[in-house]
Amino acid sequence: MIRIAAYARVSTEDQATDGFSLGAQMDMLRAYAESQGDWEIYREYVDDGYSGRNDKRPEYTRMMSDIDNWDAIAVVKMDRIHRNSRNFMDMMDFLKKRGRDFISSTESLDTGTATGRFVIDMIQRIAQLESEQIGERTYDGMREKAESSNGVMGFTPPFGYSISEGELITNEEEIRTAKQIFRSYLSGMTVDGICYFLNKNGISTRRNNVWNKANMRNILRNPVYAGYMRWDDVFIRHNAECVVSENDFNEIQIRMASRNRTPGKKEVSVIKDSGPGLFSIT
Repeated sequence: MIRIAAYARVSTEDQATDGFSLGAQMDMLRAYAESQGDWEIYREYVDDGYSGRNDKRPEYTRMMSDIDNWDAIAVVKMDRIHRNSRNFMDMMDFLKKRGRDFISSTESLDTGTATGRFVIDMIQRIAQLESEQIGERTYDGMREKAESSNGVMGFTPPFGYSISEGELITNEEEIRTAKQIFRSYLSGMTVDGICYFLNKNGISTRRNNVWNKANMRNILRNPVYAGYMRWDDVFIRHNAECVVSENDFNEIQIRMASRNRTPGKKEVSVIKDSGPGLFSIT
């Protein structure tokens, strides 16, 4: 005997347009289960007035927590359980891991059959393609904006800087520490030595954390301190105060690379010119 979790949902919008009332959905699922012969409905789960665009629904949540008690979810149509393709595929991955099936009675989808699994796989591939295409369009749009932008375009200001009215500006308190960091490294202090000095004197990071090799190296390797904001491989000249000159920044990159003992990690990232987009790895 196959135990079925019968699920029905309507939102206020659905009630006005689709014509699939909760009662009609459950009548259809009961009849469908009876026609299969070896099915029994374990429980009926009904979400009345909830959107299918998210999974924050009480009966849906209850059904998924009952997963050990049923073998398959049955719905009248796929959009009764999810209207968001990503949420739908997340649910399918979860069901697959738990050895459970999904059935849509009016669409002849049953992951307990080879045909049903094939159709669901196609749906998943289409959803993945759609997601990747959206990502590509977003990436291309952001890159185009970066290449033509004089602003900060989603840029998160690093230690020493803030954003005001779409422009990068200096944070006076932090910028003093940033200058001290670069001066100290250029004078011969090690990363560990600079961290020790700042921590000993109670100078913390923006989030009030202690300094360590990781956050210190992030500062010393960030071209923003030499006048460039970075998005992917596009570099935009900013108008805020620079902490270090391009030549000194390049010197620091060379020193840091020469002290790196990890094989394959001695590449040097230097600023080749003062024009946007001309920051390269040599």
